[in-house]
Amino acid sequence: MILLQAEMLELKANPARLAQGTVVEARLDKAKGPVATLLVLNGTLKSGQSVVAGTSCGRIRLMTNYMGKKIAKAGPATAVEILGLTEVPQAGDEFNAVKEDRIAREIAENRKLLARNSASTLEQLFSQIQEGEVKDLNLIVKADVQGSVGAIVASLEKLKNENVRVKIIHTGVGTVNESDVMLAGTSGAIIIGFNVRPSSAVQSMADRDNIQIRTYSVIYDIINDVEDAMKGMLDPEFKEVVLGKIEVRET
Repeated sequence: MILLQAEMLELKANPARLAQGTVVEARLDKAKGPVATLLVLNGTLKSGQSVVAGTSCGRIRLMTNYMGKKIAKAGPATAVEILGLTEVPQAGDEFNAVKEDRIAREIAENRKLLARNSASTLEQLFSQIQEGEVKDLNLIVKADVQGSVGAIVASLEKLKNENVRVKIIHTGVGTVNESDVMLAGTSGAIIIGFNVRPSSAVQSMADRDNIQIRTYSVIYDIINDVEDAMKGMLDPEFKEVVLGKIEVRET
């Protein structure tokens, strides 16, 4: 049926061009560094080539097939695992092979640029909500595996009230890095780390720029803290509590 569909829909690829495809999954391996599983949709991907995937880039140091065997090239409709990216890309990101490292770096850096420049902490957010200045709570979510990122984002996006909403501006797999701090500075975001911790250099950079990094090991703690941040400075609700009743028998 696959062959019939491919023939009827005239699904074709050109193995002679630079590779293009999709990131199927990605993770941060303690020994190997960023590891990405790619599905080549067009062209031929070769070991040693420079690639850009989302906001990450790098030169392929090792490429293996589905059996874990080292291969030199991969044609259309081939799934491979690669090493050599500078950071962990997002599942679903499109990847492209490019001719030079410089081009890959420029594309990745351009994708990271944002225009706005501000900084905030959860405590500062409380007062801004009270003054009616904030409508979006910008968050950057980093976790140890892609599955955790998805679960956290899905839970956070359900949180909302009449004054503020959660806006996820960036997610990623791996430790909190300098790029995350820079992005938080330009977007006024708070960084949420799940089972990951920033290095001392990154923490110092965040402290200097007044960027808040909060680390957690339990997803429910993240949800509770963000929910408290959203509700913390809302007008209090008054509730009548009946302590007793009196009946007037005579006046």
